[in-house]
Amino acid sequence: MSKKMLRSGITTGACAAGAARAAAELLFHNRRLTEATIYNYQGQPITVPIHHLEKKKESVEAVVIKDGGDDPDVTHGLPVVVEARPREEGIILKGGRGVGRVTRPGLAVAVGEAAINPVPRRMIHDAVVTTLPPGRGVELTVSIPGGEEVSKRTLNPRLGVEGGLSILGTTGIVQPMSEEAFRDSLVPLVDMARAAGYRQIVLTPGRLGARMAQEQYGFPETAVVEMSNFVGFMLDTCVEKGITHVLLWGHHGKLIKVAAGIFHTHSRLADARREILASYTAMLGGNRDLVARILEATTIESVTGMLAENNLLVPVYNYLARRASQRAEDFVHNRLQVGTVLLNLEGRILGMDHRAQEIGRVLGCRALELSASDREQGLT
Repeated sequence: MSKKMLRSGITTGACAAGAARAAAELLFHNRRLTEATIYNYQGQPITVPIHHLEKKKESVEAVVIKDGGDDPDVTHGLPVVVEARPREEGIILKGGRGVGRVTRPGLAVAVGEAAINPVPRRMIHDAVVTTLPPGRGVELTVSIPGGEEVSKRTLNPRLGVEGGLSILGTTGIVQPMSEEAFRDSLVPLVDMARAAGYRQIVLTPGRLGARMAQEQYGFPETAVVEMSNFVGFMLDTCVEKGITHVLLWGHHGKLIKVAAGIFHTHSRLADARREILASYTAMLGGNRDLVARILEATTIESVTGMLAENNLLVPVYNYLARRASQRAEDFVHNRLQVGTVLLNLEGRILGMDHRAQEIGRVLGCRALELSASDREQGLT
């Protein structure tokens, strides 16, 4: 049976550019477009369907419905609205309701500006500049009704973009299920950490780990960066951005994979957690029966109880932490210094290494030192 082809969509930037083109055509030439053709940076034409056009007393409004194609996009179905007002000269671009505003340095847009990224700004400009009559200009206001609520399900709150969504997209086209787009959306978190002055940061797989780092252990919010499953990609990104020290921080079920040299941790690509734990348990003195029970365990959480019963929990997890750090440093050819902290679901530390303590100290987290002193066995 043939595999179904996934349908591509258009970015919020392309939606805004198409709406801007349609609004300008109606405002200056009284032409009502049912679709607008715009061009991305590669010169590729993109056809944008126009959902609604309305003439007002002193302006024109055009609406495009965001179409994410078959991509699981939280903005899919939202209206992207551009209001165009005539002015004497030039093109002015503003953000309206539902478009966020940048409140922290480190992003591609300056603090205080509407969160309309540089490439979409250029696309919008190019979409309308050829429609302007000689000696005329236009003021464009982009709005996304419902954007403020939807933005809470994005990275915008972490990035310091408040009050709505960002107008994004470098190609104008949404590639369905794009892992690359997801990875690239994490890079600005590293930019923000650098802009805040941090060269030592925390990398964690997800929001639960980020929240634990901040709320339970006192790490500064801006220094905590989510990496999802993309451990290798984010380590490389840290090198490129001038980060010097990384603390790998998170649930042991994800991070013990790094100890085995696995740098994309999605379970569909690599799930060797039991085998990793079993091999290190055997190396540190676990008997054959314990190793067999680990290999047959239903959940990775249950393994911690088995190890604790045999006084092997701390030795195994401390060793795994050291090994994960070493494999990560090897991965980036020692261009970063790496520490690792392995947590359970409640945020309790199962294992860590000395480098983790050092990075925690620099970032103002003394809790790692206290935790180490209270553990049943010291770090080795």
